[in-house]
Amino acid sequence: MSETRAASASQVAWHISTYSSEGSGRCVEAGPFTDGSTAFAVRDSQHRSHGHLAFSRAEWAAFLAGATT
Repeated sequence: MSETRAASASQVAWHISTYSSEGSGRCVEAGPFTDGSTAFAVRDSQHRSHGHLAFSRAEWAAFLAGATT
């Protein structure tokens, strides 16, 4: 991750994965920061208090490209 960010989770427009379900243990939320940057954040929706990881738009695009191949 190239960007250091101390932004609050309240500055993210969170979206929960459609593959997440309450009993599965696989719950991920991701979304763009709402502060005007192009960064994205990811967190475990079952443990929101543990924080989140922030990625630049390029890093997020690379992750998605790798995850879908």
